[in-house]
Amino acid sequence: MSIQEVHVQRVSIVSSESFDTVVARIDAEIGHPDMVAFRKSFSAAQNEAEMEKVVDPVTQPNGLMEFTRFDLGEVLRKENGASKARILRIVAGNPLIMKEMVKHVVDAGSYAPVTILIEERPGSVRICYDRMASYLAPYGNSDALKVAQELDAKVEGILTAAAK
Repeated sequence: MSIQEVHVQRVSIVSSESFDTVVARIDAEIGHPDMVAFRKSFSAAQNEAEMEKVVDPVTQPNGLMEFTRFDLGEVLRKENGASKARILRIVAGNPLIMKEMVKHVVDAGSYAPVTILIEERPGSVRICYDRMASYLAPYGNSDALKVAQELDAKVEGILTAAAK
């Protein structure tokens, strides 16, 4: 067994907008494909051009799509009966971007797609994201790092706009 330490940069943005508004703005900026149909079409793709034909339409308007979401607040509410716990984890990304990172650094597959965490607090909403470039920096591959930095800029642009 080997252990490698990876330091992660966490981006946190605090918004005075409501939880529902922030989530709606993020939802408007990423694609939401029917995942059963997407997986079927993606699996049927025979080459990169065919993959692009499947991925590009469902990653609009910003090149990202939602893979799944977890209502963490619902779990907390069920455990302790709290009525106000609102925490949402959105797993988002783009298989073609992931491919570009993984072909240079296989371990990128442990971090992509990315997580966007949205937490309602008294009087504000906090949006968090762990920078992909910080995950990949220890691997020392400039090609993977460039793709990761472009992904970070894309995600952070969406989150910053959602918080306004």
